[in-house]
Amino acid sequence: MASYGVTVTHATAAWVTELQDALGTGTVLLDPDVTAAYARDQAMLAPAGSPAAVVLPRSTADVVAVMQVAGRHGVPVVPRGAGSGLAGASNAVDGAITLVMTRMDAVLEVAPADRLAVVQPGVVNKALRDAVAGAGLFYPPDPSSYDWCTIGGNLSTNSGGLCCVKYGVTTDYVLGLEVVLADGRVLRTGRRTVKGVAGYDLARLFVGSEGTLGVITEATLALRPAPQRPVTLAATFATTAQTGQVVERVVTSGLVPSLLEVMDNTCICAVDDLLHADLDRSAHALLVAQSDAGGEAAAAEIAALADLCREAGAEFVHTTDDPAEGDLLLTARRMALPALEQLGSTLIDDVAVPRSRIAAFLDGCDAIAAQRGLVIGVVGHAGDGNMHPTICFDLADDDQRTRAYAAFDDILELGLSLGGTITGEHGVGAIKVDWLEREIGPVALDVHRAIKDALDPAGLLNPGKVFRGARAANLAGTAAGR
Repeated sequence: MASYGVTVTHATAAWVTELQDALGTGTVLLDPDVTAAYARDQAMLAPAGSPAAVVLPRSTADVVAVMQVAGRHGVPVVPRGAGSGLAGASNAVDGAITLVMTRMDAVLEVAPADRLAVVQPGVVNKALRDAVAGAGLFYPPDPSSYDWCTIGGNLSTNSGGLCCVKYGVTTDYVLGLEVVLADGRVLRTGRRTVKGVAGYDLARLFVGSEGTLGVITEATLALRPAPQRPVTLAATFATTAQTGQVVERVVTSGLVPSLLEVMDNTCICAVDDLLHADLDRSAHALLVAQSDAGGEAAAAEIAALADLCREAGAEFVHTTDDPAEGDLLLTARRMALPALEQLGSTLIDDVAVPRSRIAAFLDGCDAIAAQRGLVIGVVGHAGDGNMHPTICFDLADDDQRTRAYAAFDDILELGLSLGGTITGEHGVGAIKVDWLEREIGPVALDVHRAIKDALDPAGLLNPGKVFRGARAANLAGTAAGR
């Protein structure tokens, strides 16, 4: 074992040898310089440990072998995709196995007549979109990291994206799953039919469970007909109240744009600094919308939305049916987070509020920024109320770091006070564990624990994530000694 540059106990050596015998040495990584790259996701400030081994399975049988070895030796297992998560859900636990699913990246089937695809969890979101486009089909969920995040990670956190306002989130497209349970058994749940109500909806139980209940090894996903050529709108506003009024009017008037996004002034200026896109740096908010209804229907929908913007007092309204120009506007929205990262370290929040409270939430974030003396940029999915306040600060400054964490909690408190939720699409992960009970209450938390105990009685799967349980806490604290 010394040749891998790691020091392991006799017990650890035993299970590592079993993994290597079952999967091959090239599948089991032990060099700490290599395994460190798999220790955390994009939530850089979420707590993370050091994995004892990183395993890259190529098949369901490999995953079964991993869970069987882990079960025999009591070793925690942390499932992981590409690491694009923003809540620390795939962050390592000391002494555990990090199970990286990216080599299971096959699109196994595309069935146009049934409008479905069967994929392995390592398939990149954009790769699935590209794979079904030739059949005139479309997989709608589109997280901002769609060009590198994986379907398995999307399933585990129930990811959303820019198109949620019209098309919904990941769980709305899950027909069935193959899942390896903690004891190594393989569960197939769901269906290939449009309808089906036989038994509990177990597939949806695993969607959003962040790897705490099982390891997803295959998914049967619903598809939709490819969208039509979009028409795009951009509008700027002097106040958040005007922006909020437009969002409310969109909902009450029956418009269903395929995309409705908002950026505050901090984001507008940061993106303009990065892209030199000639954005209006004096605008308090920028609204970007699209309709993919096609032809005259799309033009009419965007025209109606433009009227709502003007009635609300928009300073500038622009519409275009040029796909290239529309892509440029969407690029400005998608680059909001990279642009904010130029301002320093970032602590990214993920709060969803009722759409009628978006303006109040934006104003509340401004007040928190002023109170804590920090830069906070807010970008989000206005169409469904899912906002992403991003706190920018100097990580090397202890005082700024303390104020940043306080602002993070302030924002969660604000969201709950407005009738919202602590996470709209990133998940609870490791960074919001202490907030889950505050949102769902003790009875719901007991139900969570009961489900966890039923499916993972030893608490081996992703301990310390989503909520705190006695078994998970013990494992997270003692795994390094195994």
